[in-house]
Amino acid sequence: MIREDRFLISRKQFAIDLTTVTGAQNERGDRWSFNGTCNAVWYRRKDGVTRACLGSLMLFSHYLTAPLDLDDPTAILSADLDGRYGGDTHGRWDGERYWGAQEPTVMEKHLAILRPMLTDYPSRPASHDGWWTFQEAR
Repeated sequence: MIREDRFLISRKQFAIDLTTVTGAQNERGDRWSFNGTCNAVWYRRKDGVTRACLGSLMLFSHYLTAPLDLDDPTAILSADLDGRYGGDTHGRWDGERYWGAQEPTVMEKHLAILRPMLTDYPSRPASHDGWWTFQEAR
């Protein structure tokens, strides 16, 4: 992933909670594989409507040339990870409608994060580091 300071919705960026970056790696001959996850927030736009989203990201690579420092979340995120699947959305807010969890306490927690994000677009929670993208550097 690549960390960028400027937010551009077209770059499909994520703000990541660094305390949730976890994973395991395995040696594969002269290469290393890594499989992990993290919690993140992001924005997406569809039909002219911007949505604030939260959920998890799958982090993986089967072709790393060196082992990762599993105690350093930024080193993990800076590796050549595959992000073809994007985020797994757990909650989404478009300013009018919420989509996600059906339990009221979980909905409240999600909306406490998503409402300020959309109100102050493009903002991210203070607990999240960003913006990270799987796309190639510009």
